[in-house]
Amino acid sequence: MRTVYEGVDDLRALMPDLSDREIATTDFGTYSAEAFYGDMARVTDYRADPELVDVLVGRSHETLAWMAGKGVRFAPAYGRQAFKVDGRFRFWGGLTVEVVGGGAGLVEREHKLAAEAGIAIRYNSRAVELLTDDSGVHGVTAVVDGVTTEIRAGAVVLATGGFQADAEWRTRYLGPGWDLAKVRGTRFNTGEGHRMALTAGASPAGHWSGCHAVGWDRNAPEYGDLAVGDGFQKHSYPFGIMVNAEGRRFVDEGADFRNYTYAKYGRRILEQPHQMAWQVFDQQVTHLLRDEYRIKQATRVEAATLEELARRLDGWTPRGSWRRSQRSTRRCVRTSRSTRR
Repeated sequence: MRTVYEGVDDLRALMPDLSDREIATTDFGTYSAEAFYGDMARVTDYRADPELVDVLVGRSHETLAWMAGKGVRFAPAYGRQAFKVDGRFRFWGGLTVEVVGGGAGLVEREHKLAAEAGIAIRYNSRAVELLTDDSGVHGVTAVVDGVTTEIRAGAVVLATGGFQADAEWRTRYLGPGWDLAKVRGTRFNTGEGHRMALTAGASPAGHWSGCHAVGWDRNAPEYGDLAVGDGFQKHSYPFGIMVNAEGRRFVDEGADFRNYTYAKYGRRILEQPHQMAWQVFDQQVTHLLRDEYRIKQATRVEAATLEELARRLDGWTPRGSWRRSQRSTRRCVRTSRSTRR
């Protein structure tokens, strides 16, 4: 959860369980509003909506503090954003805070808070149309347990995700080949919210031909797996190289911190032959790889030489040559065609 903070006191307001020992052994640094604004401008080529960015940055800390006050627990993102340097953990990239339990922990806590507040959650219910007239929106038409039902409301918030689970919409808006991408999340995010809003006369906005797309294990299921979660992602590429099916590099793996490149490299992978790539690491960096490389579902190949590794890489049809090396054990973990969040 990216948030502005000027020092440890700001972080302690979000993480009251932060111990004196953790503070003594960690360099949390700072993440100023200016740095947040700068990151938003840089990674979006200055195309982000300035009013929305102002809300995102200016209210980031107070929003997390409000969530913490509701019982959402935060912790330092040691496993994702910190490395030990000279005996102290050092955070990098301005991303310091995560929810305890990750996304699943956040959802579980939000469901508990909703129940405590008397908010009813209706399952097996699919909204299909907004109830509108000349004076505005007054609810939804939904199919609840197979029965079409009108649900009246004073206001409707469409928090329905994107259209990533609809292959036709992916291809229509993101471009050729996107029907081949794997979906990181639920199979139910098919753009129904977008359709309802546009039908009701909403004005489309945003970057319709772009998306959050990451490297994903090629042998992962077509949709998200609740048991594995985000373990199919492969984000340690800055410690190695990525090569396509022809054995050629196609990105600068160290162009920036992983925070700022991982969500766009999925598109680059999808553009490669066979919509796949291999990540290659040597034994000197395997201890730095994220935990997702160690799950049993990860696709991996190990070899003592590059020549032997090349023979073992499924789907690799080299047209060039790799520099010879006999000294290090090489590990390769394959990424997916791409994944759309």
